[in-house]
Amino acid sequence: MQGVALIDHTGMKDEEKDTGRIEAFSDGVFAIAITLLALELKIPHSVEGGEEGLVRALVSQWPSYLSFVTSFCTILIMWGNHHEMFRHVRRVNTGFMLANGFLLMLVTVVPFTTALISDYLNKAGAVVASAVYGGVFVLISIAYNLLWYAAAKDRALLRRGVPEQVIRKFSRNYRLGFPLYLLATAAAFVSPFYTIGICTVLWVFWAFTMRREESGGHS
Repeated sequence: MQGVALIDHTGMKDEEKDTGRIEAFSDGVFAIAITLLALELKIPHSVEGGEEGLVRALVSQWPSYLSFVTSFCTILIMWGNHHEMFRHVRRVNTGFMLANGFLLMLVTVVPFTTALISDYLNKAGAVVASAVYGGVFVLISIAYNLLWYAAAKDRALLRRGVPEQVIRKFSRNYRLGFPLYLLATAAAFVSPFYTIGICTVLWVFWAFTMRREESGGHS
């Protein structure tokens, strides 16, 4: 019996090690993606008009600041939710790893869509740029649903003792993301600012949801 217990204990340690490695790799990807956003904050060069000219040049770059803040906060909240999910995951399988890889691929695209909307938000082409920006978040919401489905289906990859209400809450929140980001994408054809506005409201909502999840986990 002691031998069996030792084997089970060792197996669980190996599973947790694999899960930890995937989360650590994912953390690195999130960190790189969020850092690359800052590359779109340009320093004005050869500005005429002295200090007033520099102020005008800085103010004229407001689309870059707006998209930077929205994307930075969104990636930050996505990372937080990713971490919260992994708190409940005990082991991984191929499907989970592929879904996580799909998610990370999309996360690395966010700096590109941020640069796109920064350049075109107040120019011709703003509708397309905003639709692409929102569309990537639609795909990211699909990736989160796939990742959680792989983990929670029949509780195959979850830790023992994860409450059923926690599973339902994760499932509900991830399902909610898809239609809301789809709405943000469609809103680009009415006004690009609607897309930015909806995405901003959503990261605030996800932040509130994540905070409640943490509070619930300690109660």
